[in-house]
Amino acid sequence: MKLTELSALSPLDGRYRGQLGTLAEIASEFGLMKARARVEIEWFLFLSAQPGVTDLPTVDSATAAELRGRIGSFDAKDAARIKEIERTTNHDVKAVEYFVKEQLAGFETLRPHVEFVHFAATSEDINNLAYALMLRRVRDEVLLPAIDAIDEQLAALADRYATAAMLSRTHGQAASPTTMGKELANFAYRLRRQRNQLAHSQIHGKMNGAVGNFNAHRAAYPDLDWPQLGNAFVTTLGLVANPYTTQIEPHDYLAEYFHALMRINQVLLDFDRDMWAYIAIDYFRQRKVEGETGSSTMPHKVNPIDFENSEGNLGVANALLSHLAEKLMISRWQRDLSDSTVLRNLGAAVGHCVIAYRSALKGIGKLELNDSALKFDLDAGWEVLAEAVQTVMRRYGMDQPYERLKAVTRGERLDAVRFAAILDALALPVAAKAQLEALTPATYTGFAVELARALRAIDGRH
Repeated sequence: MKLTELSALSPLDGRYRGQLGTLAEIASEFGLMKARARVEIEWFLFLSAQPGVTDLPTVDSATAAELRGRIGSFDAKDAARIKEIERTTNHDVKAVEYFVKEQLAGFETLRPHVEFVHFAATSEDINNLAYALMLRRVRDEVLLPAIDAIDEQLAALADRYATAAMLSRTHGQAASPTTMGKELANFAYRLRRQRNQLAHSQIHGKMNGAVGNFNAHRAAYPDLDWPQLGNAFVTTLGLVANPYTTQIEPHDYLAEYFHALMRINQVLLDFDRDMWAYIAIDYFRQRKVEGETGSSTMPHKVNPIDFENSEGNLGVANALLSHLAEKLMISRWQRDLSDSTVLRNLGAAVGHCVIAYRSALKGIGKLELNDSALKFDLDAGWEVLAEAVQTVMRRYGMDQPYERLKAVTRGERLDAVRFAAILDALALPVAAKAQLEALTPATYTGFAVELARALRAIDGRH
């Protein structure tokens, strides 16, 4: 069967392909080939700029710019050429090396020096840097913009609903009131904190040869400070140099990156489930989409499918990310190849993140607060003011305040009349009674309004 969106095994390349164009360009095998080719070119140019590498003349700036331009315009035809070479080499990195040599051979001044392509490098020198460059682009161009879009919508809703009082639920039971804006602000703040940890996670790389000791480098040019040069090259790519590795960069930073992403996903999973529940109890309604069907048999249904889709994809993403984080930190002795096939799933793990983020954002865009449902529950839940009463009684040194309120409120539902009767029976100080009589469940929200609005002053991207 010909590969199409309908015949693809993964929904990322099938049903959801249209949502993943930018990610596919970066994190596909095409993107990996392009990143590998860039590393090969940059290593060649870096070596040519070192006076101590006496057998490789410095590449002039115009030629260097043209070489970089060729990799910058790397296209499907170039990728197909690499795959053609790979059918002979049966080695994907070697195929990229030969492809880059073909590019250099087109320059008369460079043709005699093509063997400096991949000089003293092991495949993993190229691979680890290529993946690092890919991960940086994925983070900066795909993940952070998607997360920030959710944050912006949550912050806007937190401000809009800052004064929308609602009954809290702890253990699923009625509890001290809050506002919907404050509850949304909680998620925005949590998301920002985890987002910033991902944004500032270090991305490491190494360029130090077959087992991390610069063996071949020193054999060829024994007088050069190869550890310094290798680290300097990694730095030129905008990465953090790891000076201590085996054949592979040990991938500890990858685990940090993936764990940061997993925590972001857990915050959003918590959010998705809360929104689903608020919709279930009618605190939120969803804007109807013309032509959309909620159920194949029940015409009235408007289901929270976007939050459900987000929840499902977050679960798949975190399962993959968890395995990546655990497996990639472990390699037998100086290297085994088990990381190679696992690393190829980076795009899949991130792809499910992106689908989840887009679904959550779509769901947020459909939300409409149902004020009447919030007010109905508040009016039916005057027992939540028992907390305020017993706390004020404590202030005035009254006897057994908690126990006395427990006796008349635990497991009971109160209305305004019954609450007023409880106050009358307590022999409260006049000032205290007046203060408590002024309370309603809708006004007993503490600093929820101020906290919701204070979110605006917090820099979410520091």
